[in-house]
Amino acid sequence: MEYFVNQESVVRTIWGKADTVLFIFAGAAAEFAVNKAVDWLYFTGRLPADPLGRLFSTVEYARQIVFADRAGAERAIDTITAIHEAVEAKRGQRIPAWAYRDVLYMLIDYSIRSFELLERPLSELEKAEVFAVFCRVGQRMGIPELPTTYTAWLTDRAQHLTQNLAHSSFTTNLYQQYRKHLGPLRYGLLLQGQALVVPEPVHQLLHLGRRSWLKPVVPLYRYTQHLALSQWVKTSLLPAEYRAQIKALDVEPTLPTRRAA
Repeated sequence: MEYFVNQESVVRTIWGKADTVLFIFAGAAAEFAVNKAVDWLYFTGRLPADPLGRLFSTVEYARQIVFADRAGAERAIDTITAIHEAVEAKRGQRIPAWAYRDVLYMLIDYSIRSFELLERPLSELEKAEVFAVFCRVGQRMGIPELPTTYTAWLTDRAQHLTQNLAHSSFTTNLYQQYRKHLGPLRYGLLLQGQALVVPEPVHQLLHLGRRSWLKPVVPLYRYTQHLALSQWVKTSLLPAEYRAQIKALDVEPTLPTRRAA
């Protein structure tokens, strides 16, 4: 069977652990809030109504693609494309190409940042592999002007972070929703986690602070993440209704059964 992502790929390692995926989740939650195209996420009303569910949905689509065979992954990507096209049709506008690239770049960047924070440094070849996998997703979606190499992506990512971010009323509202849905304690943990993983432009716009008390805890967590206490901590980071989904992040997602021709 041909897979969209090689079974030995570091991308499968990154997206196969709940710990790493939760930090990807936290980083994306921060950057979504300050992206200049965040109004598109407000258009349907789903994001402010259920920000955790909306972000989990994005993560789950990514995991389906990472672990699916090629045909299954391409069907998932085509579904994502169709969903966006339907939103564009309702609003009567096209989502800017740079906004599509921004979301793709978040998946690349936070995959690398989160794994390196929790596990180990990635080699340049491994980073290029992460880039290549998600670049193929973008190509299937028809996103234009994607960089062709990891080195070129680094330059484009830096430009996007400079040009496409701004603190707005949407930012304030979205963080109010995060607090509402998480509660004060979990919301505080979210901010601490975001401070560890987001790039500097996002950090500055959100005023996340220069020090995170989670930073000295991370090395200890690396050695205790398989213990029962650490598992309890992990499932306690989000409200109870999401605990089953968090546990499911530690296993390959169940893929849809292929229909007979």
